[in-house]
Amino acid sequence: MTAETYWNHNVHYHPLVLDAVPDGCRAALDVGCGDGLLATRLAARAESVTGVDRSAEMIRLAGKRDAGNVTFLEADYLDAAHLDEGSYDFVSAVAVIHHAPFDDAIDRLVRLLAPGGRLVVVGMAHDHSLLDRVISCCGVPANLVAALRHGGEQGPAEMPVEEPIMTWGEARRATAHLLPGRRFRRRLLWRYTMVWDKPR
Repeated sequence: MTAETYWNHNVHYHPLVLDAVPDGCRAALDVGCGDGLLATRLAARAESVTGVDRSAEMIRLAGKRDAGNVTFLEADYLDAAHLDEGSYDFVSAVAVIHHAPFDDAIDRLVRLLAPGGRLVVVGMAHDHSLLDRVISCCGVPANLVAALRHGGEQGPAEMPVEEPIMTWGEARRATAHLLPGRRFRRRLLWRYTMVWDKPR
């Protein structure tokens, strides 16, 4: 496993994100792009890709990749001055929206999407109920198998980390309220996925 590609809980769901990119995607945006791994993979599915992250160190690492049709931008995606609203056919947000107030994050992502565009979120939440804990425990064997298969969890040591404050139930209810028709699924490895298509 090289510095250009590695495995961790977020990278595990990159194939799901890539499979969700609509045919004929012109412009894709990866918010909280980190070191650019997902953004460079999106480059094969979209005419142009923008990766944005507020960490200067992450953008420095991303700039080392052979990015092709990818542009990396050091900025906060919540800041309207840096990204054009309504201009992206596809927006991905992997383990990033819990770094900001949830409603603000979702509202901004929706605004960035073009009409008919698709939003894919790989999110994090924390256990609250007994059922939550049981499901989380079910992720332990899957994590061990995946980690052994890929040589353990890896990734940039400088990647910003923040613990989620929403429970699984709160995330499910909030997304249903803010994004009618979204497809929400709790996954193993302590993540949920959400896919939403913006009405035309």
